[in-house]
Amino acid sequence: MPSMDFRLSATSWQTPLVVLVGGCLISLIGFGARSSYGLYMGPITEQMGWSRETFAFAMALQNLFWGLCLPLSGMLADRFGPVVVIGLGAIVYALGTFGVTMADSAGALHLAGGVLVGTGVAFTAFSLATAAMVRVVGIERRSLVFGLGTAAGSVGQVLYSPITQAVIESYGWSFSLALSALTVCAILPLAFLLPSDPRVREENVVHSSSFGAIKEAFGHRGFLLLTAGFFVCGFHVAFITVHLPIYVTDLSLAPMVGAIAISLIGIFNILGSVLSGIYGQRFSKKIGLSGIYGLRALVLFIFLLIPKTALVIYIFAGTMGLLWLSTVPLTAGIVAQVFGIRYMATLFGFVFLSHQLGSFIGVWLGGYLHDLTGSYDLMWQMGVVMGLLAAIVHLPIDEAPVARLRKGQWADDSV
Repeated sequence: MPSMDFRLSATSWQTPLVVLVGGCLISLIGFGARSSYGLYMGPITEQMGWSRETFAFAMALQNLFWGLCLPLSGMLADRFGPVVVIGLGAIVYALGTFGVTMADSAGALHLAGGVLVGTGVAFTAFSLATAAMVRVVGIERRSLVFGLGTAAGSVGQVLYSPITQAVIESYGWSFSLALSALTVCAILPLAFLLPSDPRVREENVVHSSSFGAIKEAFGHRGFLLLTAGFFVCGFHVAFITVHLPIYVTDLSLAPMVGAIAISLIGIFNILGSVLSGIYGQRFSKKIGLSGIYGLRALVLFIFLLIPKTALVIYIFAGTMGLLWLSTVPLTAGIVAQVFGIRYMATLFGFVFLSHQLGSFIGVWLGGYLHDLTGSYDLMWQMGVVMGLLAAIVHLPIDEAPVARLRKGQWADDSV
């Protein structure tokens, strides 16, 4: 397919570089602030006298509402543009984060840290930013842009994790959360760097409504398989993000070891995401996804068996980092390749809903099983099995564009 320019009609200063920088900074802050929540489990539960399941359920709700609201935020962004959606999301995100500092009951924690933060994350999601970013580049650069947007989120994880841990140790968890809420407010002005027009110029075939795009996608077997496989990604990353820091302290290692491990995941995820984006420009995305999930299962299996030291934790974090969100450029790339990019935010929102349902199960079940058995062993074992299943599920996916894109026909948008 020849290279095409999908640049939007925007103001003169909104060059592709400006849009890419703005989108990456939004991804950096939004993902970075959220990825540090696992560091609060120990100090909050200790001070408030709550169980791990209580905190884990708040984080599970956060992931669930992130997933439930993302299709809605995607539809709104595809209809009205990303600026207003992301701007409002930043306000809700900041309010929820600050609200955790005032939570004096489990219900208040679940409302602020779960419902509000999860909703705010959905309306500032990196998928909304990257959907805007790919509209200012040609087809041949889409996978790389997906990789850059994902990598930017990892930079946030790298920066936020050690800084958050240091602030918690020096000033307490409440001050740290208030500071995090302040940084989230910076997303609001950054949203104005993105193009406000959601339409894609010069794309030959699009649906006249998001409902037609949704109907088409859910009638496609590959979309359903991709959605099912992404459930496993959410299960893995959410469990590890929230529970690895306190798992490290269970091993009688210093809390900073857990913070460094989360940061290392982010560092290596930068490399993994960029390499995944480059790979997706040249080779089969479904084969890449199958390989990533298979390697995750292998890494988790080895980690389960060997003695745990600080060095082992760091090696595990770095290795998992390479496989962390390297699934995102390939998953999003398949959606764009098969269905086009006009309703990219909407369709990826539904795929990501499955990811967040997996995240909900991974975070909550981790806390529940630990309180029940006193160990995370069952969770590590489940991670191995699910990784193998995900490796198999992706293989039958058909990566070819749908017929309307191949033939230049309009799809039926009837609902």
